[in-house]
Amino acid sequence: MNDIGKASETISQPSFFSRVFTSISQRYQGLLDKSVPYAVPRWVGFVGLYIIYLLRIFFIQGWFIITYALAIYHLNLFIAFLSPKIDPAVTDDPDDDGPALPTKSGQEFRPFIRRLPEFKFWHSAMKAILVALTLTFFELFNVPVFWPILVMYFFLLFFLTMRRQIEHMIKYRYLPWTRGKTKYKGKEDTGDVIGSQ
Repeated sequence: MNDIGKASETISQPSFFSRVFTSISQRYQGLLDKSVPYAVPRWVGFVGLYIIYLLRIFFIQGWFIITYALAIYHLNLFIAFLSPKIDPAVTDDPDDDGPALPTKSGQEFRPFIRRLPEFKFWHSAMKAILVALTLTFFELFNVPVFWPILVMYFFLLFFLTMRRQIEHMIKYRYLPWTRGKTKYKGKEDTGDVIGSQ
């Protein structure tokens, strides 16, 4: 009986590496959770890191395939950010138009739900830049290519993809952003007072 108890104690104890990895991942998740409300500083940091990456590529004159792959990945993230979570083009029910106005008192109206939320978009884009920046330190990934073709192909792909996305937005009448609740002027705002005559 004692041997079984000792064996179960040794099995249930996590290894040193497991504890270190768990501790690091918990701290990382804590930092991510604290950064959620700070959208503008997060995106400023993203732009700063992107500028550092582009300056590195400009000065070392290489790693254009990595840059092209990074740009394509960011384009895919951006399209997912602009797309609705429930795509009206692929619904099985022809009467279902996606999110609708509430029919009961407890329901909430959500005019646009993104397929890729803003925070996940930022987090994935930051990870991609850090990976691409790391890859520029390894000569193995410096594949020689004629970079103007890649730039031209990326802009063509960007134009066609955005055109298709804009046509989709026009066809199904949605905007991927909101400016908050619309405010209407009432008679109180115009200076008229009812019953003052």
